[in-house]
Amino acid sequence: MQVITPKAIYENRADAGRQLAAKLKDYAGQAAVVLAIPNGGVPAALQVAASLNADFDVVVSRKIPMPLNPEAGFGAIADDGTMILNEDIVKRTGLSPQQVEMEANKVRAEVKRRTLLYKGNRSLVSLYGRTVIIVDDGLASGVTMVAAVTSVRHRRPKETIVAVPCASASAVVQVEKVADKVVAGIIGDLPRFAVADYYHHWVDVKDDQVIRALSEWRMQRAVNPHTQ
Repeated sequence: MQVITPKAIYENRADAGRQLAAKLKDYAGQAAVVLAIPNGGVPAALQVAASLNADFDVVVSRKIPMPLNPEAGFGAIADDGTMILNEDIVKRTGLSPQQVEMEANKVRAEVKRRTLLYKGNRSLVSLYGRTVIIVDDGLASGVTMVAAVTSVRHRRPKETIVAVPCASASAVVQVEKVADKVVAGIIGDLPRFAVADYYHHWVDVKDDQVIRALSEWRMQRAVNPHTQ
């Protein structure tokens, strides 16, 4: 893994996914499952899943934002109810238990909405005894990924790999505590880290784009059911 200062090296998320897939080629043909953290992780994860000939799905995990600074977060919640809190931030900012619960409830509602939107009544992809690769477009604090990995581990995979095009050094340290392995294309070591700095073209991925991507993936698998 290469440690550098911010520089846009990926054209977009799909390009980042293709470059990331090259670092994961040892997992091709192992009946792996690629899980994207929506929304931004979906375009990158699709490239990884296609390259590895893997199953594909999403794991919904959302940051719990600070009440007066939504860009910052003090925890995250995943779609099975797993909640991770950064207790140091909670104490340092003086958030009361009532404030924590109020903000967490908002995120729970959003996670439920997105889960129903993206997954509906579909059966969950089986993760038991399988290699699971969780992909996002980058890691800033890492808390959203920590919640996702913790959630996935409840489904008893053989191993849980986190793969991202870029990550802050501090996020890698946090995620390595819960994942079996972290694969990062670029690790940024400056105090300020922004995922968008590593992309030439950075736009929000909309809900309808995620839904369309999932639908197209399922259609491709229906046409070629022997693809694993």
